[in-house]
Amino acid sequence: MMSQRLATICVSALICIVALPANAERFRVGRLLCASTPRVGQVFGSAQDLRCVFRAGNSGRQYVYEGRIRRVGLDLGVTSGAVLSWAVLARNSRIGPGTLRGNYVGVSGNIAFGPGFGANALIGGSRRTIILQPLSTERSVGLNFAASVTNLTLGSSPAR
Repeated sequence: MMSQRLATICVSALICIVALPANAERFRVGRLLCASTPRVGQVFGSAQDLRCVFRAGNSGRQYVYEGRIRRVGLDLGVTSGAVLSWAVLARNSRIGPGTLRGNYVGVSGNIAFGPGFGANALIGGSRRTIILQPLSTERSVGLNFAASVTNLTLGSSPAR
């Protein structure tokens, strides 16, 4: 029953990603780079804290975010901290502090035997005006296999 529910959630997330309107005009406004804490898979999920920097493409400005990525599904093993990278798309080029705040959902897959790679297909954001390019890349080191439904929460980082 649980595996059927998880499969339904995964299929729903993929449908959402595929159903992005092809005619909805989006502009690539920059790149979001996130560094994560080490992860220990808890068989049915995991959570990692993130420290992210958004680099605006045309102005060169940088905005810092803190976040948390939670995975629910099969997650076995241990990895060191990872680096995740997304292209950021928006309806317009007006990007400022806090614009990327919000929740993003989708699916993830990771594999690591020493050096490892992963992909995260996520949709969401502030008032649904921001999209993280549906596919990010992730680099990590460890021994891990994961296939999960993923939730990413981003918030503005306090000034330091």
